[in-house]
Amino acid sequence: MATRGRRGRPVLNPGFGKEDTKNGSTIHPTILKQARKSGQLNLSGRSLATVPDAVWSLYADVSEESKDVSLDNSEDRWWDSAELTKLILASNWLTSLAEGLSNFGALTVLDLHDNRLESLPEALGGLKNLQKLDISRNKMFELPECVTKAVSLRTLHMAHNQVARIDERIGNLNNLEDLDVSNNQLQALPRRIGHLSRLSKFNASNNKIQRLPPDVGAMFGLRYCDLTHNQLGELPNNLGHLLYLEQLYVRHNHLADIPLLTQCSKLKELHLGNNRIQQITMAHLECLKSVTVLDLRDNQLTVLPEAITLLEGLERLDLSNNNLIGLPFTLGLIVSLKSIVLDGNPMKSIRRDIIMRGTMELKKYLHNRIDEPKPPPISSQGLESTEGQSGLIGGTGDGVSAHDMHTSKLLDYSGKQATDVPLDVWAVAEKSGVMTVDISKNKFSDLPNNLMLLQDTLKVLNLGFNCFTTLHQDISLFMNLVSLDLRNNSLSALPADMESLENMRDIFLSCNRSLLIGGNSFRNPRPAVLAKGTLALLEYLRNKIVT
Repeated sequence: MATRGRRGRPVLNPGFGKEDTKNGSTIHPTILKQARKSGQLNLSGRSLATVPDAVWSLYADVSEESKDVSLDNSEDRWWDSAELTKLILASNWLTSLAEGLSNFGALTVLDLHDNRLESLPEALGGLKNLQKLDISRNKMFELPECVTKAVSLRTLHMAHNQVARIDERIGNLNNLEDLDVSNNQLQALPRRIGHLSRLSKFNASNNKIQRLPPDVGAMFGLRYCDLTHNQLGELPNNLGHLLYLEQLYVRHNHLADIPLLTQCSKLKELHLGNNRIQQITMAHLECLKSVTVLDLRDNQLTVLPEAITLLEGLERLDLSNNNLIGLPFTLGLIVSLKSIVLDGNPMKSIRRDIIMRGTMELKKYLHNRIDEPKPPPISSQGLESTEGQSGLIGGTGDGVSAHDMHTSKLLDYSGKQATDVPLDVWAVAEKSGVMTVDISKNKFSDLPNNLMLLQDTLKVLNLGFNCFTTLHQDISLFMNLVSLDLRNNSLSALPADMESLENMRDIFLSCNRSLLIGGNSFRNPRPAVLAKGTLALLEYLRNKIVT
């Protein structure tokens, strides 16, 4: 029986009947027949040095093989075969792949990991339905050009090769959502990687990357980014523009500082361990209010600022192996904090026996050494000053902080039961280059006056929980828009001009009126599916997602 992994000699599969031995490998006819029936063929772990010809002629040889099959046998209806959509050739000894791959135009998944491939056939570039390609653990020295032509790819894994350079043409793969280039020999990333605006998971760990192109700030869909074990001396400021980033790993690099992650409002985990960082400032912490895990171990910190309390949801804080001699007492005020790791610091202001008692006792000790802070006074006048981008603006009420707007590039005017936004707020928003506008939970029935002032910078717009019955066609003028939230309104249609918004990634439409799709010449889904209603249509679409 064949086993997974490398072996000293090929192991033949047991079986009986006609087998393909032309290439020194055997594939039992039953396996090929099952592949024609299911549309999936798994030949992993068979010590194949080449792919048998019977695979490439999977459908061409059917009539000869099945000439004596009874028409009454429903199990052998070769004329009702399914197109091959999934081909797994992993964990073999393959050094090349034939152009016969072009015979499988319906292929959506191609798994070639753990082989000895140095190149791929040009035919791969013609697989217009291919969505997942795994070429990890091979002997690739570059990203094959044919891969950049497979424009439907959503997942590309090429970890554990010898790739030293990625061609700029990777920017052609604008449907890519998951890219793994870890454990290679990369020293740089192409600038056009910024064109991958739908990419949500990116792993480039264990390379030799020294600098990131500023274009990474345009990868607006990124949620997970792993750059661990590289040679990064700095991170680009544009990294702070990643609106949806949730996890960032940059451990084991050469960082002496980090940029202000001004718009990373969804960031939950920040791993900065094993670098050369000397300080974390209040400005840094103001941008990290959503962080639950903060890893600063093995750096050169001497002080932890009092502003650490801005991280109200912080659960785990690793400060081990720094140069800290004390902690701010206010650290004891963070209710959610469950773990503080302090090993390897020359603590002088806190006795070792207190630290050894664990996080809860340490928090209690710190808390007992401060008085509960008094809540800040609430302003009754919103308009104080716009001088130098400071103070509150927005007329009466609790206003909007001009300073916060300037540093975060966020205009938050939500929950005010408003029908318009004051002009002085728009003026500061324009001057600050605001990229995110949140006017949810108000009484807007149309796009606010002066929103067009942000036409060139706006990327995220939240209009949820308002009174919209129609959406003005001017929305199509915001060409940089990435996310649009229209939840809980009374919309029944969207402007046709919105098709020009090529950067749009997310549109939230829940809790509106029915979204009508009649009058369209759909080929897929079939009319019979559409006629069953919304729930049936959603179930049909979910079942088409490749897992």
